[in-house]
Amino acid sequence: MGKTPDTAYSLLPRAALLVDLPIDHFRLLGVSPAAEPEAVLRTLQLRLDRCPDQGFTHEALSQRAELLRLSADLLTDAVRRSDYERALMELGQDHPGETAGLELAFNREVAGLILLWEANAPHEAFQLARQALQPPQAPALGSGRESDLSLLAALACRDAARQDQEQRRYEAAANLLQDGEQLLQRMGKLPDQRLLLETDLSQLLPFRILDLLSRDLAEQSARRDGLAMLEEFIRVRGGLEGSGLDGLAIADLPAGMDQGAFELFFQQIRRFLTVQEQVDLYGRLQLAGSLDASFLAAMALAAAGFTQRKPERIQDARQRLQELVLEGLDTKPLLGCLDLLLGDVEQAERHFAASTDPELQAWMKDHPGDTLASLCEYCRTWLARDVLPGYRDVDAEAVDLETWFADRDVQAFVERLERQQTRQNPTKTNDKNWLLGDGLPLSLDPDGTLPLSSSDPSAPLSSDGQEADRGGETTKASKVFQWPFFRRSSRPKASMPELPRPGGRAVWIGSGAFVALLLVIGGLSLVGLRRDAELSVSPDEVVTPSPDDDGPADVKQEELVQPEPVITAAPEQAGDPSLRVETPSEAELEALLQTWLDRKSTVLRGADSAQELLQPIARAGLITQVKRQRAADQAAGVTQNVEATIAFMRVVSRSPKRIELRADVEYRDETLNAAGAVVKRTKQQSLKRTYILGRDNGRWLLLDFRPG
Repeated sequence: MGKTPDTAYSLLPRAALLVDLPIDHFRLLGVSPAAEPEAVLRTLQLRLDRCPDQGFTHEALSQRAELLRLSADLLTDAVRRSDYERALMELGQDHPGETAGLELAFNREVAGLILLWEANAPHEAFQLARQALQPPQAPALGSGRESDLSLLAALACRDAARQDQEQRRYEAAANLLQDGEQLLQRMGKLPDQRLLLETDLSQLLPFRILDLLSRDLAEQSARRDGLAMLEEFIRVRGGLEGSGLDGLAIADLPAGMDQGAFELFFQQIRRFLTVQEQVDLYGRLQLAGSLDASFLAAMALAAAGFTQRKPERIQDARQRLQELVLEGLDTKPLLGCLDLLLGDVEQAERHFAASTDPELQAWMKDHPGDTLASLCEYCRTWLARDVLPGYRDVDAEAVDLETWFADRDVQAFVERLERQQTRQNPTKTNDKNWLLGDGLPLSLDPDGTLPLSSSDPSAPLSSDGQEADRGGETTKASKVFQWPFFRRSSRPKASMPELPRPGGRAVWIGSGAFVALLLVIGGLSLVGLRRDAELSVSPDEVVTPSPDDDGPADVKQEELVQPEPVITAAPEQAGDPSLRVETPSEAELEALLQTWLDRKSTVLRGADSAQELLQPIARAGLITQVKRQRAADQAAGVTQNVEATIAFMRVVSRSPKRIELRADVEYRDETLNAAGAVVKRTKQQSLKRTYILGRDNGRWLLLDFRPG
């Protein structure tokens, strides 16, 4: 199977070699196994003309050229090549899973390793070069062989680390760079190459942190290392604010990150940290004097308190936020939200009233519900948008104030706070009967007199907290907290204002909304690193809810597509669609919802008048929303084809004046331009929606809707 090692190579199972090169003649020369002799000779000439110029000795390059010629001689000799290929096939059959190797004479080892590195096998080249530099194989100090092996180890180490980074094996890449750096330090060679390895290792630090922290929570050792690296990285750069980076060039910054790049990185890294890990991290950074960390600690405590039903953590967050003075941040609305969660409505109102944000004040003024309704809506939005997102173990969708106030621990804590306040100020009256006793005055629909309440399903509450008369008997409301359903405003000028956030340099903190990040450091991107499958969402599956529309039409996905057959909306229901029976069946309720979806689809398709079609089944506010949506489409020169079907529906609660329904809606839509071409499409999906019906003038109307 070949000549002796002194004149050529011998083909043997790799495990049987004492010193071998894990490569065959085809890969070494860089040709396909099907290459003709002419192609082999052309490739040989190219390889000889393009020898490495990184600084290898003349002897090593001469040996490299000789090995290339020997491989080319074998592959251009028909008889020897046939024998070689047959030997390769037999080796594969007799030793499956093993690698064919080429045995080399000792004086050709360096040249063989150079060719192995050139054949895109840097991991093997680095390990063999490092092994050759270890006793008893270590070359003589100052020899050309020592110089060549050290240079080869440095070059192969960097390339191997780059390959690992491309495969998102960042910690493995860092370990390789550390091994290479230690090797060169021990050899006392190539200071320029050592500096390159150190630079690569420094720029790799953010990726290493992401690699370690994105792993499964059960890998405690990796998470501890990742958290330690993150905290040390923040400390070296002068805290979250980057106070130690003033005047430094980008190349001199830790990991090559300026403040803007670090803020993007930190926004992404938060997604992989649990809420408790963030509480602990920000607490330590706060002790080091970081104002940004103080704010983030308060937000993390609020998130932990709300999701874990621990009001004492909400109180801790409130205290920290109250003590914080951060330029550009109006904390009054945030304190008001925390006051509300602690049951102190009066204090919450005072904080909101003290806010200097004119948009917030205008929104509060224009909100159709009473003050408490607007506080609750603002608090719910604040939790969902700015507090709960950004933690690995927190469900940002689970913003349920009803569940919060119905929790026994929360109620007990609120009662205890009230008793403490009463003892401290006996003359102060803190109105918490809405939380623990007599119910809550109901707000009125701006277009009628129907109360939007989800209180006792058996009977509506009057404004004084008494249960309505049923058969002549009036009873006191149950001493259980019952949260009213507050719908979103339909008035254009009453849209939710942007929630207060830090201004200036610290504008990035406190935002829990997920940002699609593109952080390029050393030619690599942070985009794409995800935590297992639980964070894997393909770009074409991302949807964005709209607060001013109902379930089927409040999800839009924009993608340019080729025109396809348009969706034909379901035919509208003939005759009067009004539902007038006092106690409708589930089938009748489902039919009413389906009629709403079908007729709304007809309006968005531009076929009929919204007022005429929807007035018998929906309140005026919802009809106005549909009109605005259709007007916006007309202004843009588009129409919508919507297909929405109730797949499942159940009654959640029922009273003589109010019915709450939960439904699964199978939904898809298309947006067409004036030429009839499809410019947007939402893929088929199932949406969960809650619908509220109210009885008015002898018929049931759709009052409102919400996700979930």
